[in-house]
Amino acid sequence: MARKKAEVFIFSHIAQADGNRFVPSGILGLTETLGANAQNRDLASEFAYGIGYIGRKESFELDPVSLGLGDRQSIKGKMLFPVDGLREFGGIRDAAPDAWGRRVIEARLKVPANSLLEVQYLLHAGGDRVGALDVRELRTSPDSTSASDWHSLQYVLEAADAVENGAPVPANLERFLCAGSSAGGARPKASVRDDDGALWLAKFPAKGDAFNVAKAESCTLELARRCGLTVPEVLYQDIGGQPVMLIRRFDRYWGQTGQQPPEGALHHTRPVEGCVEGRLPFVSGLTLVACSEPESPGKAYSDLGRAIHRYVHPSCVRANGEEMFARMVLNIFVTNDDDHLRNHGFVRDPRLGGWRLSPLYDVVPRPVISGERRLHLGVGEQGKLATLNNALSHCSAFVPERPVAVGIMRRVWGEVRQWKTCFEENGADGKLLDHIGRAFRDISEIASPELEAEIRKGAS
Repeated sequence: MARKKAEVFIFSHIAQADGNRFVPSGILGLTETLGANAQNRDLASEFAYGIGYIGRKESFELDPVSLGLGDRQSIKGKMLFPVDGLREFGGIRDAAPDAWGRRVIEARLKVPANSLLEVQYLLHAGGDRVGALDVRELRTSPDSTSASDWHSLQYVLEAADAVENGAPVPANLERFLCAGSSAGGARPKASVRDDDGALWLAKFPAKGDAFNVAKAESCTLELARRCGLTVPEVLYQDIGGQPVMLIRRFDRYWGQTGQQPPEGALHHTRPVEGCVEGRLPFVSGLTLVACSEPESPGKAYSDLGRAIHRYVHPSCVRANGEEMFARMVLNIFVTNDDDHLRNHGFVRDPRLGGWRLSPLYDVVPRPVISGERRLHLGVGEQGKLATLNNALSHCSAFVPERPVAVGIMRRVWGEVRQWKTCFEENGADGKLLDHIGRAFRDISEIASPELEAEIRKGAS
């Protein structure tokens, strides 16, 4: 066994008049115990904010749970550690590559799977990683962008396909691998910029897909929008015969230099003359619930509800609680059981100086035959059981009044029962409709007769 300690600089995005995208915010120390089994390595983390960063009026907390900036004087020059004995700071872990990004980094460096130290994965994720952080070996290390441009999607897709199949990446495609190193999740994806400079996440097909996942997800997100949920802009394209979904990166916005960000939904802002790109700090539900990845299946939506009340800006608590409840209800209706804590996110709104629920992402119906279905997260008193009665049993974690919860169910059901119309209007063909139909639930399958009657009452 051997131990290796590494220190890296964490940079935070704070818009600068000189064009710099980041300022140093502190030093992260990682101590990793090396063993024969890479999966069982031990990791310990420590972090110290820079005194200059703490003194900045516009500085923000890198992790609202373990690295809060509530009492700035008390943490000056102090080493901080993750709460609850966790190995990592959630807010920094969220800036690291997930399963797919790690595979891309390994392909770029031509090393075996899971053979790198965690600090190496952190360093190689690139400057266009999710959120508003960057990780660099030295304070003097240069800024690094990683997104490709819109017109290179075909090449990015070919490079991703090579990684997906475990094949060597052709030399002429290696430079396009950078676009995928910052992406989270297990499926192939990459960050790209459109002709105006706005940042998007392109999601590609994966080996073994039984249906057109890109079309199914794009249609489901449109359905969620019709349910009144907050959804970024979504596009669907055919790239060389391959289905690709593109979703606007909601952790980016555009505004006037030196001015407060514009009103309205920041993820809908566009690059225009005189505007610069801003970055929104991002943390996952895993971070706000303060748990590790293996602990996620033991958590529930009510844990997210409590996290909203504790960490979200007071002006957003009620609306975010209602939206989280609506997202759970939607997942029940469409059998989205990939609803783990990393697939729920929060962004820090600079206009509020606080956190709020991020727009919705990663919602894909899963066609199954079984009548009784379960979500990844706990739903209510009956655990993970995906029924509306079970969801209603814990509705107080999200909304103060039961009639509000029933009204949310009525609103979501009113749109989901027309899901085929929504899918057809967004280009889904008969083959996809037939296959995906097994994912969608009729209200009578997931609600008691009494609750169904209550939901139907007053519905148009």
